[in-house]
Parts: sequence; C-alpha cells; structure tokens
Amino acid sequence: MAVRILLVEDDDDLRTVMADGLGADGHDVAGVPDAAGALEALAEAPPDLLILDVALGSGLDGVEVCRRVRTVDTELYVMMLTARDAEADIVLALEAGADDYLTKPVGLAELRSRVRAAVRRLRTGAEPASVLRAGDLELDPGARVARVGGAVLGLTPSEFAVLEALLAAGGNVRTRWELVHAIFGDDAYRDPRAVDVHVHHLREKVAAAGGDPGVIATVRGAGYRLGV
Repeated sequence: MAVRILLVEDDDDLRTVMADGLGADGHDVAGVPDAAGALEALAEAPPDLLILDVALGSGLDGVEVCRRVRTVDTELYVMMLTARDAEADIVLALEAGADDYLTKPVGLAELRSRVRAAVRRLRTGAEPASVLRAGDLELDPGARVARVGGAVLGLTPSEFAVLEALLAAGGNVRTRWELVHAIFGDDAYRDPRAVDVHVHHLREKVAAAGGDPGVIATVRGAGYRLGV
C-alpha cells in the first residue's frame, strides 16, 4: 500500500536515509529541507502523508508549518519528528494538529513501522461500514465524515479514530491504551498522554459546531467514554 510522502528535514544526510528507506517500501517520497519548500510542495501537490521535523534550520519551524496546514487541511496525516525526550516539543506538535510523533534520533525500522501503521489507518474503509450514532453525534467510517447536529466536524485522522472507537464502544469506557491502539494499530513506543490532546481537540471542535463538549466524558483513572 504505497502512498505519497512529503519529508521535511533540514539534515541532508538524515533526509536521504529516511527517503531511501521509505522508498524501499514502495512509497513515493519527496524531500525538502525547510518550511518554504514544504509549503510550496503542499500547495502544488498535497501528499498522503507529511513527515515534518519540529526544528527546521531556517524560517518557520515545523510546529508553525503544521498549524498552517491544519487551517486548510484537516485530513492530511501529519507525523512530526521531535527532539529526544523533549516533552515540550511533543506537546507543541500535538497541539498544532499532528497525528503522531517520532523522537530523534530516528531509527529507520521504527520510522518504517510508523508509516505502515499510518497507511493502514489511511486505507481503512475499503468495505462498507455502518454509520455510528450517539445523541447528535454521527460518524460515517466509509465516507470518513463526522457530524454533530448535522454540522461537519473537520477531524484529523487521529481525532477521527478516537471518536470512532468511543462511538463503537457504545458508552463503555475505553482506556487510553485502547485508544492508542485504535489510532495506530499498536502501542509500541507510544505515550498514552497523546490521547488526552486528541480528546481535547475533539471537545473543542464539538463545541465549535454547537454541540456539548461534555459528550466525551473523562473517567478518572480509567479513560474516556461517551456521556450520552
């Protein structure tokens, strides 16, 4: 399942290694070194997957690029590369709208595994799936559309996966680890706190569409459930 990938990394050697590794898996990889090149490439031919370093050498950083992308495209899968153990970078990446993150130094095997997991998420829905509903929330997995009270929610792929898992649970609690697995298909090298950021964004988008953000309830010490 090959996809088109835009790789934004200012280290020429690292960018080449990552591009070659992903290319060996059959993906069509275009690499650029900076924010200007990234924004130009995104405008010309939007990819299926954006891999974006937080700390670009010049111009805008990766977080700002991600923010700009999300103002025009919520469906693009964005994976950000962050400094090792830099929790602030991770939080900034997720708050900017990233679906996933990978800490440096980047292991090629892990990068390829993460991309395969992302592709599985992007390629789901080949078979027709039932529309999921709870109160005024509605999610159509096949069409990749979620609504609240008829208003479309512009969800990122990870936000969509979280909402789909909660709706499918039918009001039962889903732990953070279960939601991590719903997003990525595995929980290797994941921080379940990333789920909290995605839930926060979901609540904001539900509220902005005129819905009740409390529909996604926190169950302390356990996880999340729909409160309808």
